[in-house]
Amino acid sequence: MILPAVLLMLGVLTAAVGPRLLARADWPDREPIVALWAWQCVIAAVLLCCALSMTFSAAAAWRAVGGHVFTGAPGAVVEAYTLGTAGLWAHVTAVALACGGLWSAAMLVREIARARTRRRTRRAELLRRAPLLPGEETTSDRLVVLEGDRPDAWCLPGIPPQLVVTTAALRRLKGRQLDAVLAHERGHAQARHDWLLHCSSALAEGFPQVPVFSAFRDEMHRLVELAADDTASRRFGRLTTALALVELNEDRGVFGPGPASRADVPARVHRLLAPRDRLTPGRRLRLTAVASLVPVVPLLVAFLPGLRALG
Repeated sequence: MILPAVLLMLGVLTAAVGPRLLARADWPDREPIVALWAWQCVIAAVLLCCALSMTFSAAAAWRAVGGHVFTGAPGAVVEAYTLGTAGLWAHVTAVALACGGLWSAAMLVREIARARTRRRTRRAELLRRAPLLPGEETTSDRLVVLEGDRPDAWCLPGIPPQLVVTTAALRRLKGRQLDAVLAHERGHAQARHDWLLHCSSALAEGFPQVPVFSAFRDEMHRLVELAADDTASRRFGRLTTALALVELNEDRGVFGPGPASRADVPARVHRLLAPRDRLTPGRRLRLTAVASLVPVVPLLVAFLPGLRALG
């Protein structure tokens, strides 16, 4: 049975071609939300290829598994998948892919557990530095102001998300710049970008030798910032959002020649100050539809023998 091998080859091809096509395209920076969706579809297709290959390998290796997979299927469909004709490779493939799936789940659980631990620690520190007043309740629109010499603002994920800004940022940000910064952080919270970052980090740390997962993590960190920038700029203008980014980061050396922890900030500022035209709604819809079809291809390949038998 060659179907598991075909699915694995399709997964490798998707992992190799998908990131290259997205890297060469001229629209991801113009439409970061569409690009986020496209990347998720590519990764979903790769994982789906592995899951389907594992399922059919296990069905070919062990009749008990095959009986569960093809429960209620006509005899012609079961025969089309030629169960029971595989050799040792089916056992090895099924076990290896199952271990990979369990490892991925373990990495995701570990990443979520670490994130929750960090979140609890930061919330406890936040309550220590800015305790609630008598009768005050924590709400999603509560803005916490902390004493600090470095201008900064961030959103602490959770239920409800917590917006935090330092006193140095309040002194530096002028006019509607503070509103733009807060809109940026609310954009992260409303879109639940933290979950995208957790999933991409789990895959990249679990499989550091797989380039597509490392690229996925890097692009998620970059694209979520662009998407949040667009959320703020649509409400308060590109110039205001760009100036707010400059005010928050100019003391960190990000605009100098040396490396910095936020080296993407100059590119974000340039993008806001010299914007390229957005894609038309029709093209955005077409790109979204094409990206949505990528995970459908493995399903079509997997069901093709059965559909032929029924047809």
